Amino acid sequence: QVQPVESGGGLVQAGGSLRLSCAASGRTFSGYTVGWFRQAPGKEREFVGAIRWSGGRTDYADSVKGRFTISRDNAKNTVYLQMNSLKPEDTAVYSCAAQISPTYYFDHTNYHYWGQGTQVTVSS
Repeated sequence: QVQPVESGGGLVQAGGSLRLSCAASGRTFSGYTVGWFRQAPGKEREFVGAIRWSGGRTDYADSVKGRFTISRDNAKNTVYLQMNSLKPEDTAVYSCAAQISPTYYFDHTNYHYWGQGTQVTVSS
């Protein structure tokens, strides 16, 4: 099994940038789809974006397209979520997760392994 571990959350001003990291322990991300999700107080968990480790294809929610970028570092076995032009509505707990199927990457119920989450707060 693979265990994702997130880091990089914090407080940032609106319009600023932040980079989150998701490192794999236990085994590599090879053969997995890695997704990013977020959940704000009183709201459902929301799909942010995902990357197929093999080939590096990415997909994003409409709410973050053009602002967020997902990438991977094979040598470090780490996935990154680069967040630019942050807005107060981006405030949430961000989690990364992994699954072996690339098909339904937008649905959190299809992911097998989850990190503990990291808080991102964007001030206005």
